[in-house]
Amino acid sequence: MNEAKKLIQQITEGIQDKKGKKIVIADLTKIDDTICNYFVICQGNSPSQVTAIVESVKDFSRKGADSKPSAIDGLRNAEWVAMDYSDVLVHVFLPETREFYNLEHLWADAKLTQIPDLD
Repeated sequence: MNEAKKLIQQITEGIQDKKGKKIVIADLTKIDDTICNYFVICQGNSPSQVTAIVESVKDFSRKGADSKPSAIDGLRNAEWVAMDYSDVLVHVFLPETREFYNLEHLWADAKLTQIPDLD
């Protein structure tokens, strides 16, 4: 398994550990001029859940893939937090913010994989 896939696996587990929902993995590897190869998009129901998901993703990716984000942005409002793992960008949204920005639609050319909710 390549490093990005392993990292995505750990990120996904970190999201699920805090009951993050509607996880979508966007594969951007076939699209030219993108800032990264993969997006992982999910949502939490409240700013505190969004923050918990971000912390969990940090823990899982550090322990499971020996990887740390180079930057995390958006924690102050915790409506949309972006975590930069260079090849992989993680987006943790509140549902209404996610709907507003609609990243999946913006990257319609990407191969989208939906991960079923755990519960």
